[in-house]
Amino acid sequence: MAATDETPEAGFADPTGDPLLRTRFALPTRPATFVRRPRLTGHLDQAPGTPLTMVNGSAGAGKTLLVADWASGLRHPVAWLTAESTDQAPGVFWAHVLQALRAAGVPVASEVGSPAEASRVDQRTLTRLAADLEGRDHSTLVVLDEFDRVVSREIAEQLEFVLHHAGRGLRLILVTRTEPLLPLHRYRASGEMTEIRDAELAFTPVEAHELLTRHGLHLPASAVQALVERTRGWAAGLRLCALAARQGTDPHAYLKQFEADHSAVADFLLAEVLDRQAPGTQDLLLRISVLERCCPDLVNALTQRTDAEPILAALQRENAFVHYLGHSWYSLHPLFAEILRAHLRERFPGLEPELRSRAAQWLRRSGALPEALAQGAAADDWEFTARAVVDDLALGQLFTGLRSDDLSALFERMGPDVKGAAPDLVRAARELAGRDVEHGLAHLHRAEEELARDGATNPAAAGLTCALLEALAARLTGTPGRAERAAEQALALRPDVPGHLLDEHPELNALLLTHLGSARLWAGRFEDARTVLSAVAGRPGGAVMALPRWEALGHLALIDYLDGWLGRAEHKALAAAGQAQRYSLPQRSGAGLGTLVRAAVLIDRDELDEAQALLDEATASHLLGEDPVEEAGRVLTRGRLLLARGDARAALAAADAIVPAVVRSPWAEDHAAALACAAYLAQGRPEPARKVVERVAGRRDACTVQAARARLAAGAPEEALETLDSLPETGRPGPAVTVRATLVRAQAAHELGDRTAAHRLLGRALLDGRRDQLRLPFLEAGPWIRPLLSTGRLRELAGGWLVPGPGHGPPAPTAQPQPPALVVEELSARERDVLRALAEMRSTEEIATDLHVSVNTVKTHLKSIYRKLAVSRRGDAVRRARDARIL
Repeated sequence: MAATDETPEAGFADPTGDPLLRTRFALPTRPATFVRRPRLTGHLDQAPGTPLTMVNGSAGAGKTLLVADWASGLRHPVAWLTAESTDQAPGVFWAHVLQALRAAGVPVASEVGSPAEASRVDQRTLTRLAADLEGRDHSTLVVLDEFDRVVSREIAEQLEFVLHHAGRGLRLILVTRTEPLLPLHRYRASGEMTEIRDAELAFTPVEAHELLTRHGLHLPASAVQALVERTRGWAAGLRLCALAARQGTDPHAYLKQFEADHSAVADFLLAEVLDRQAPGTQDLLLRISVLERCCPDLVNALTQRTDAEPILAALQRENAFVHYLGHSWYSLHPLFAEILRAHLRERFPGLEPELRSRAAQWLRRSGALPEALAQGAAADDWEFTARAVVDDLALGQLFTGLRSDDLSALFERMGPDVKGAAPDLVRAARELAGRDVEHGLAHLHRAEEELARDGATNPAAAGLTCALLEALAARLTGTPGRAERAAEQALALRPDVPGHLLDEHPELNALLLTHLGSARLWAGRFEDARTVLSAVAGRPGGAVMALPRWEALGHLALIDYLDGWLGRAEHKALAAAGQAQRYSLPQRSGAGLGTLVRAAVLIDRDELDEAQALLDEATASHLLGEDPVEEAGRVLTRGRLLLARGDARAALAAADAIVPAVVRSPWAEDHAAALACAAYLAQGRPEPARKVVERVAGRRDACTVQAARARLAAGAPEEALETLDSLPETGRPGPAVTVRATLVRAQAAHELGDRTAAHRLLGRALLDGRRDQLRLPFLEAGPWIRPLLSTGRLRELAGGWLVPGPGHGPPAPTAQPQPPALVVEELSARERDVLRALAEMRSTEEIATDLHVSVNTVKTHLKSIYRKLAVSRRGDAVRRARDARIL
């Protein structure tokens, strides 16, 4: 009779008398949709070099087919045995192992024999088998598939005995869901073990794409990536999804809207994982499915039991879709958790919110506030969730850019029926974060009334949160007095707030000071604003402090710019841009003041295209309801750019634009008047220019200089000089102001016939202007300046940055060729800056201050310059640089 799968091999029998089924000794057949994965088969190629190989993964991870595919390509035969749960008796197990060898064509010496009893195996049989294998020329490869079904410690010890004594004659491959009882630590320590674990078995996006293609699905890379992320590359999950999607009319839509709890994936996981567990473990898994991650104490709190630790560890060892995260924390596979939650709702209706509330309480007590808030919101326990975020001072994170979107989205489902001070504070914060001041203040005032009437669980934290929101509202509305009162309120409350909360949330005080600094800047109190803003800009704190530092640096840059210090302003603006780039601040934060300041600096340098690009960037990210400081900066910068491009009429319109604010800003009005004055002068209308600026001339140096320009344009050089003489001696405006003032004096001297003074003053203006490449003041000065710049020392001072340098003008008279000046190596951009400062006879300390570096850094640059120019003194370096056309 022909042998069938149920027929035992002739001459050999199971000690119990049951047939030896041929299918247990055959390599599993790979389906047509099987995907060969070279990265894993390449890893398996190491197996013949180590006594033990373990392929350990969860159900459906693709372990068996991977090993079968690899084994089918080997030149030497492979003995394959698929273990069964009935193989717990040593005699039965070893009878099957011996039959696997014979079925693969591996001869077994007759003296080895075969177990006669199911419950035991003679030690002589194992010894003879080991000796028989050890004496062979080639290693014998034995694969034990589904070895996790063999739980007998006696069999494990016997297997270890044979493996050890067979030496190079036996190479054992275990395919399992759990770690076997063999002494794996010895093999690992000696480097005699090859391992492929669950993480390596996960499909990559490229492998998943091929698998889906073999199932007839042609999806874009983004869809494949999303599916891989959802399944974590789980082979069975991908295949089951593909099979189900193929049956629908729109596979792409199916995979996008795939519901794990109503699919073949659910059936697989429930049958292969959940149903295999004991009832108590099943209940534990259902309850922890509401958690993103869990630890034994949290699980005990949810299950009201005390044995969670060994159960979680056992589930992880069994690859039961429980992953160890480290430090006693675990997580469920996302698909498994999704299916368990659906099962929980069916079996225990109404239990999920209770479990989530219990988890939220535990997580908050443990300091895991973000997870506590997520659980509270998922349970619709809005009173707890809002109170937790307020009492823990976490509401400031709504404005930092790090968790802003998460926090805002968390409270989207909180309905208007939820009452209380904490929910209203959350609503106020969300509205103010979106720049809706009217609704934000309405919620804030209601919350303050409720706090005054009913109190709070943590009144100091609630009061500090109110102060932050009041300061933000004051900043957005341009109400400096309100911001000062909020800051005083916060200062009074700080001693009553637990110190650890203040340490954990440095962003709250930083945001408060930033709002205060912005309000003080709007009020024109530059030094008071600089004090609080510098405290924020210089405060460490990593990513949580990035947005306050970015805003503070932008405001400090604006103060420097308004004071005429363009180099300092640009330095701080670039530092702000570095914060935004380093910490990837969200686009909704806008381009910020730093971008506007950089544009304004470029306008003064007459680099108008670059300035336009930055202004466009700032305009594109413009937020509705922006604070008045930034709005005024945007309006004035746009007006100055329009004027520089020759559109005086549009510049006048920009100067007349009204920035909405409760309190008017003196500096915004002053600079608007200065812009209007400059626009009128560009139109050749000195009288309206004088009128528009003289009412503010005494309040700001830049306006006084514009008033002097207007009087000079009206033909009154003496009055222009008198106006400049009224400038206060205290304070030190920057080059953007002093260069313009010096140019007015030079023009007045020129018109009064004092050519010597005009040359001297123009030379001083050139020296002061070249450091920051201040071209615009010279272009605004008018035609009188051009003849002077074309001769002698003035041309030398202007050459290369204001007027064309040597080689750009008409050909010079022919001269005898001179040997080129010796330059050993090209100078860096920073070394050229230092060299230019040397030519202006500046001290080392002055150079350090101008370049915002230390004195030691300047000295290092000087040594490098001397070396590269082959000189040893300052004067020689300047001469050599001029000879080499570097200066």
